[in-house]
Amino acid sequence: MAANNNPIVRRRGLGAELRRLRLASGLKSTEAAERLMVSQPKISHLENGNRAISPRDVRDLCALYGVTDQQVIDALMQMARESGQQGWWHAYGDIPQSVYIALETDADSLHTYAPSVIPALLQTPAYAQAVIEAAIPQLTVEQASTRLKVQLRRQHRICNPVRPLRMWVILDESALRRVVGSPDVMCEQLEHLNTLGAEPHLMVQVLPYMAGAHPGLSGQFSILHFADSSPEPVVHLERFTSDLYLDKPSDVQHYRMLHDHLQAQALSAANSRDFIADAAKTSIDAPAGSECGEPVERWVR
Repeated sequence: MAANNNPIVRRRGLGAELRRLRLASGLKSTEAAERLMVSQPKISHLENGNRAISPRDVRDLCALYGVTDQQVIDALMQMARESGQQGWWHAYGDIPQSVYIALETDADSLHTYAPSVIPALLQTPAYAQAVIEAAIPQLTVEQASTRLKVQLRRQHRICNPVRPLRMWVILDESALRRVVGSPDVMCEQLEHLNTLGAEPHLMVQVLPYMAGAHPGLSGQFSILHFADSSPEPVVHLERFTSDLYLDKPSDVQHYRMLHDHLQAQALSAANSRDFIADAAKTSIDAPAGSECGEPVERWVR
C-alpha cells in the first residue's frame, strides 16, 4: 500500500485498488452497484477517487468482492479514514486548483511544457504577483494575496531537502520574451530560473522560435508521476474555468510522446542556460542604462 497521507492521492490509490479487486471478482461496475443497492456512478466516483470513501464503503465492497485477508481489509479501511483528512492548502479557504495542488504535493516527478508563462513552481514572488493580477483582473486585493501565498507555499515542494520534486521543464521562447510585471521583474525571474536550473533535480530546456512548428502548439500540459506504489501518472491540462485530468494509459502515453518530441527539438540544458542568460540581459522598452535593460532594437529578431 502507498505510504503517503495526501487525501486526494489516497483516494486515487484506494479507488484504483478497489477497481482491481472488482475486476478480479469478475463483476462489472453495474453489477456491483446493483448488489449494494447504490448507483453505478457512485461506484465509478469511488474508483476514480472523485469522492471520499468511507470505511463502511470499503467494508461492503471487500465483502462483495470476496476479500478475506483481514490485513488487506484493515489497510484499505485505514486509507479510507485518511482520505477524509485535509491538506495544508485547505487552511487558505476555497482556492482554485486544489485537486492539482494535492497531486503536485505528492508527485515524485513532473514533466511540463509551458508555452507562454514560467511555471508556477519556478516563479519569483514579483513575477507570480504580476501573473496573478493580470490573468484574473477581477480578483480583490485579498484574493490575489491569498493566491500568492498558496503559490509560494507550493514552491516548498521543489526545495524539500528530503524528497525534492524532480522537474523536467520545456519552455517555449515566448515565456522568456514576454515581459511580465516590468523589465526588472522579468530580469530577476530569468536569473532565478537559471539558478534553479543548476539544481540536479531540475532540468530546464528552451524551445526557440527557430524550432518552427512542434507538437506543443496545442497548449500547456503537465505529467505528474508518483512513486511506484502510488497511483498511475496523471496528465494535467490547465483551463481558465475547470482543469482537465487524464489518467487513461493511452492518454498518458500520448502526452509522454509529446514531451519526448519537444525535448528532442529543444535546446540542450547547457545551451538553454546561455539562452536564458542572454534573454535576462534584454528587456522590452527598458530605460537606457538600467541594469537589466537593453534598447528595444536588441529584441527585433
